Amino acid sequence: MPESVVQIIIKRTGEMTEKDKVAAAFCDLQTRTRRWRENGDVFISTLPSCLLKLNYLQEWQLHRTNLIKIPHYIGRFQNLIVLDLSRNSIAEIPREIGQLSNLQELNLSYNKIKSVPKELGNCVGLERLELAVNRDICDLPYQLSNLKKLSHLDLSMNQFTTFPPVILDMPNLEWLDMASNRLKEIPTNLDKAQNLHTLWLQRNEITYLPESICNLKNMSTLVLTNNKLQDIPACLKDMLNLRFVNFRDNPLKLQVTLPPCENAEEEEEQELYGIQFMHLYIQESLNSEENMESDIPGAAAATD
Repeated sequence: MPESVVQIIIKRTGEMTEKDKVAAAFCDLQTRTRRWRENGDVFISTLPSCLLKLNYLQEWQLHRTNLIKIPHYIGRFQNLIVLDLSRNSIAEIPREIGQLSNLQELNLSYNKIKSVPKELGNCVGLERLELAVNRDICDLPYQLSNLKKLSHLDLSMNQFTTFPPVILDMPNLEWLDMASNRLKEIPTNLDKAQNLHTLWLQRNEITYLPESICNLKNMSTLVLTNNKLQDIPACLKDMLNLRFVNFRDNPLKLQVTLPPCENAEEEEEQELYGIQFMHLYIQESLNSEENMESDIPGAAAATD
């Protein structure tokens, strides 16, 4: 670990005032973790109960220890603002997590969590929730709709086959990552997430984009690489705030080639499947539709 647990806590909450034995417990935890890592066998089942003497803490960070269990007494740390237990082996989120009413950031990415308890919806101050790379989470409880302040949600590399409906009832959501799941479609009412500006959906099985996505006026980043898209809706050209898109590795029905660059610098900055590609594709698609209509017998006469 680059920093011991004790160092992290001192840096976050100021001078230590508790008994030396509590600090010693942290030092012992760090020492055992380092020794076990060196032996290739890092393993901590849970955290020592003497930590309750530090219930004034505002931030926990404990990584790469193969921690298996979050202790049930976690709910007694009422001052916690940040809880980061990423890159461990945690299999379950205890219901007591819902007692952390002041929690603003929760990072449980890179663990072995299979489900999210409904009590997490009681953490009404939560602004950032990261559950990436747990690999088995497939749904979210609707009680998370209570998270009215949540702006950042990372659910990448799990087992979602559909968008959890609760996502569309998080009014402050701005940043959503659902990459590397098993999504087949985007909900037609995605435009309920009016504040969404960044959406990562690469490495899924999405076959089409609903036109409602074009109603997301704040959208600036949309990543859809490695899906099963066959077309790009024309309305995307009207999304004026869109600055970064990527449609690479999709079976799009039209073959579009970007015009040659005038110099090496321009070529280096060109995004082969980015904004310029998107606008050119849409224009080619509209031209193709016009040509098809003009080839229909009687179409020209009908317009005269």
